[in-house]
Order: sequence, then C-alpha cells, then structure tokens
Amino acid sequence: MNFPEIVPVTTVDLPELLPYRTLRGNLFDRDGSFVADSPRVVGQLLESGLRFKSLLCTREYLEQERGRITAAGVPRVFVGERKVLETIVGHRIHHNVMAHLLRPEDVPLEELPDRIVMLTRLNNMENVGAIARSAAALGVGGYVVPMDGPHPYGRRAIRVSTGHVTRLKVHRYTDAKSTLMELRSRGYRILAAEVTQEAIPLAQFGPVPERWALVLGNEEHGVSEELLSLCDATLRIEMDPGIKSFNVAMAASIILYHLHYLSIK
Repeated sequence: MNFPEIVPVTTVDLPELLPYRTLRGNLFDRDGSFVADSPRVVGQLLESGLRFKSLLCTREYLEQERGRITAAGVPRVFVGERKVLETIVGHRIHHNVMAHLLRPEDVPLEELPDRIVMLTRLNNMENVGAIARSAAALGVGGYVVPMDGPHPYGRRAIRVSTGHVTRLKVHRYTDAKSTLMELRSRGYRILAAEVTQEAIPLAQFGPVPERWALVLGNEEHGVSEELLSLCDATLRIEMDPGIKSFNVAMAASIILYHLHYLSIK
C-alpha cells in the first residue's frame, strides 16, 4: 500500500492548486476531472473507488482520515491551515477538506441497469444533484443526461447529492430522441413526468415494469411534445387545485418513491 505524498501549503502560488482556485467547469471538462468539498462528500468519495488526483485539507483532517486516504490510493495531500485553504479557494469555507478526482468513464446504453432516470435538459446544477441523491436511495442505478447539460459530477451537483451520485452509472447523450428510441428497443418502458390531459395520476399507475426509464424535463418547459410522443406513459402527481407542479427534483423523489414502493411491495 502506497502512502500519499504530503505537501505542506503556505502559499496559493503552487500550480497544482489551480483546480481548487478556479472551480470552473471548463477546466475540468478538458481533463475529465472534478472538485468536491466537505467531509461528508469526500468521505463518500474515499469509499467510491474513483481515482483521486489530490486532496487539500487541514492537518487535523489528515490525521483523522489518514487510513481511509491511504486505502483510497490518494497520491498527494496538500496540507495547510484553514486560513490558507480559504485564501486558495477565495472565500470563507465551512469545512476542512476538498478533493480533486477523475470522473468515472461514461457508461454505454447497453450497460445501464434496469431502472434509470433520464434528464432532457435541466439548467440547475443543484437539481441534478438532488435527483441523483433520490435516485441512488430509491433503487435507480442509471443516470442518463445530455452532453450539453450540467454534469452530475459538477461541484454543486455532487455536493447536493452528498456524493451518492457515485452509486449511479452515468450515460451522456447528444440526441434525446434517438436515445429514447434506443432505450425502447432495449426493452425499457419509457415513463415521463409531466402535467398533461392524458397523464395518469401517480396513485393509479401500476404494475411497475421490470425495466423502465423515467424522463424528467426542463425546469421551465418540462418534457417536449416530441419526446412525450415517444413515451409509453405520462405520470402526474395529484395535488391541490391552483398548484401546477412541483420542483423537478421534488417531483422526481415522489415518483421514484412510488415506483420503488410498488416494486418491493
């Protein structure tokens, strides 16, 4: 077992610390990496099997988690006082660790599990993370997301998911229509979450098919008519009059719970 290289940090000028200073998605898109923060998230990542590039943490965190850091194969640990970490990050932080890792490889459609969530084009990174957390908790194993949308391993997404996105196999696509058609050809029943005249009230939906994909639409525009026409069923959540819809992450949680409950009942 290889022990990590420990690098004391007293200055923000080390080139290796650029990812922690920048935190911009385009930097990470170039090399397929991501930065995560907070002990809870990094704790999940230490158990994930993902490849670490480095950690940035306080001496106290290093001593507390040295065993797990070594077991995870972290090659280098930058260690500094909290005030130094705040200087590097550029704002006041409320935690004592950040991590720089490589994203897992995208999974091809044919390797996705029987239950998946498909996003058509969410704008909000926090919603992407919240849906990932609910999916991981409620029996979903796959996450299908657009290539030009927020990445599930974006810093805010993985923070909101509390690292549980690592439990999902991620597939990124370039064309939603062809992706849905391919999923149907592979035996998935395509379900959409949308408020339409034809939508089935959630409480009335069942039985749950063995293989399914839940399609979630844009926060403002929902699922397009073109994609709805390719779905086997549209589901809506019953709610009091005057309320049109839930936040997409909340709606996803409610529908996923219903599907999960029916499948284990």
